[in-house]
Order: sequence, then structure tokens, then C-alpha cells
Amino acid sequence: MPEKKPKKPRAPGAVRKRRKPAGVAVGLEATELLAARPPGNVIDLHQQIEADGGKVLSIYREPYGGHWLVMAALPIDKVSPTPYQRNLSETHVLKLERVIGKIGRFLDPIITVRIDKEGIAKYWTPNGHHRLSAMRTLGAKSIIAIVAPEASVAYQILALNTEKAHNLRERALEVVRMYRELAGLGDAMEETYQLEFEEAALITLGFCYEARPRFSGGAYHPILRRVDTFIKKPIGDATALRQERADALLRLDETVSSRVELLKARGLTSPYLRSFIVARINPIRFRPKDAEPLSFNETLERMSKALAKFNPEKIKPEDLAKTGGVAEEAE
Repeated sequence: MPEKKPKKPRAPGAVRKRRKPAGVAVGLEATELLAARPPGNVIDLHQQIEADGGKVLSIYREPYGGHWLVMAALPIDKVSPTPYQRNLSETHVLKLERVIGKIGRFLDPIITVRIDKEGIAKYWTPNGHHRLSAMRTLGAKSIIAIVAPEASVAYQILALNTEKAHNLRERALEVVRMYRELAGLGDAMEETYQLEFEEAALITLGFCYEARPRFSGGAYHPILRRVDTFIKKPIGDATALRQERADALLRLDETVSSRVELLKARGLTSPYLRSFIVARINPIRFRPKDAEPLSFNETLERMSKALAKFNPEKIKPEDLAKTGGVAEEAE
């Protein structure tokens, strides 16, 4: 069998080549987006929007998957963010207010779903909180929205978000808020919502951030991504186990924090002290690829044992100089 040629290193400053387009075209032609009769649930949505005081502008199929969508003007007082979204970024909202006000145009429709809560119609947006807030402040009476007939779209907030990048804390908190909402909707397993949750680690980290808003989740995230798996139980039953994982991680972090303080007392200052310690006690850092994967509990147990043996007195400034990583989070 011929040996594989080593990859040629990219020259400094060289532009990374983009992936080639797929060889086979998919989706709909432009002329096909309006070339079919809408199904009954979309016709019903059309009627509901207009009964709610909105105005349907177009009904069409999106070009990639062929899913039906309704573009409509909605009364702005009937639109609100999904209840499990992150907090607004005032800086981002102010920027949007200035731009929309300056050019005098709103050109980026939000995404919404229609929710009927106790007979009162509402439109939830999983992607558009900042634009909605900016338009409200500017005094707009209505807002242009793409309304999806499927209510499940409201839970695909992380996948849909395009208006402002989430940091780890925001992602984890949104996931855990969705998690609690979904726990009461049925017996679906965690894995059912893999797209919505993105990864199991974000659920556990979300529980941690709820308990401790300034928790430094970034130091542990690379490890959790490899060992924190979806629990094979309905979400309602899995909640207690998720809380146990979060509590175990928070207890470990308390001990890590005590070691950080000991290093600081010795005059060692670095924004990477926590990441340095976590890297030192990481049991999967040099684990062979063919070794049996460690479970979440096994990983934290090994980290706790390694931390008990960690001696801050033996750490030298040059040891810290060799490391980088995730700095302390200041949320």
C-alpha cells in the first residue's frame, strides 16, 4: 500500500481555498418556488395572520428543502422573542437602531412562528430579538417576518441565529432554557433535539451558568465535548441527572478556584491560570485514540484525584509561559 504524502504546509498569509460546490444541483429552480398549491396548514396560517391584524405578502417554498413559508407584515406588538433567549446586547441594539434610522429602511426580515397561548395569538422569533427591539425603540408599527408553519422552528434558535454570534455562556443558557421548556412537552429523549441543543455539553454547562453566572465554562468545554453524552431518558426524567452532572462540575471548579488562589498568592499572574490547572488534570489529554472512552463520571473522578495531587508550590513561571487556553470569563 503506497504511503500517504505528507500535507504541504500552507504559506504564511495564504488564503484558504473554499470547498468546491456540490457536483449535483439540489432544491428548487427559481420558477418552482411559487409553482404549487400551498398545503392546508399553510392556507390556515395565511388566514390566521390576517385575522391577527397582519398582512400576508407572499407564500412560497424556500429553495433548498422546498419547505413552505409565509412572508408577512406583522403588528409589532404581537411579536416577542422566544422566552428562553439570551439577554439583549445593548451595544448591538444601538448599532441596529442607528443603521436602520440612518438609511430609513428595514431590509432583514425576522423569523417567527405563530403560538396560540390561552387563546391569545403571539408570534415568537427565535432569530430577530435585536432587530425587533431596535424597531420597537424606533417606533415602528409593524415588522416584516418570515413565518414558518412548524412551531418546532422556535426551538432551533442556535442553528438559525445569524444576527449576532453567541458566546459559550449565551449558547449554554439558551439551551438549558429550551431544555426546561421541552421537558414539559412530552416524553421525547434528549437525542430527539440534537439539532436544537447542538451538543450534550451545553446542557450541563447551562445548568452550571444558571447556578453560577460567572462560571468559567470555557476551561471545561473541550473536555465535556468529548465525555458528556446525551442521556437516554425522556428529558423530564433526565433533568435530575443533568443537575447531578452540573453539581459535580461546580464542586470540581470550587477546588480548582482554590488552587488558582494559591498560585496567585505566590505571585503567578495570568488570565490562563484556571485553564492551566484544568489542562494539568485533564485525563483525556494524552489518552490513546484507541482507548475505551471515559464516561462523564469517570472523567470528573479522575480529574478530582489528579487535582488532589496538584501542588501549586511546584509550578514555575516558565510553566505558565508555555501554556495558553481559555482566559477567565467575565460575563
